[in-house]
Amino acid sequence: MTVTQTIQARTPIFTLNRVLWFLQVVWGFFFAGSGFGKVLLFDAALYADAPRAVAWYAAVPQPLIVFIGVVEVLGGIGLILPALTGVKPKLTPLAAAGLALTMVLASGFHLMRGEYALIPANILLGGVAAFLAVGRWNLRPTASSPLTTPRLLGSLAVVAVMALLVFAPTWYTMTHAQF
Repeated sequence: MTVTQTIQARTPIFTLNRVLWFLQVVWGFFFAGSGFGKVLLFDAALYADAPRAVAWYAAVPQPLIVFIGVVEVLGGIGLILPALTGVKPKLTPLAAAGLALTMVLASGFHLMRGEYALIPANILLGGVAAFLAVGRWNLRPTASSPLTTPRLLGSLAVVAVMALLVFAPTWYTMTHAQF
């Protein structure tokens, strides 16, 4: 057995860096999709129908819902792209912290409205986002590096996959489904 094979044989499958990357991608796609659905509510017709699907939309002004959506889309993309490209990777933990704060505020909103069933999801989403913030800020930060062609192509591929798997289905569902 060579030294390389020995090192590879002893490398654990679950490392902190791998767990953080997995969570960044899953949470990034989730928040980008969830936020994109809110951004689409800038359309007055969609906003008018939205409270039938999500009750709390009726209690929030349209511009605030769209703003929350923009924050979630940018936060979701921010969980992935800065670390993937190596360009401004400190934005990744900041995006995670922003999403954690968003979930804390959402929990307070749902608590005030008596929507207790929604709070555990906010706590889970916010808790993992906080873990990502700490993980990428202190425990396993991503090093800054020059943008290379492979990193740029990988980033474009992530955006394309996000568009195909998250944005397009969300847009189609929001514009073609009857609530």
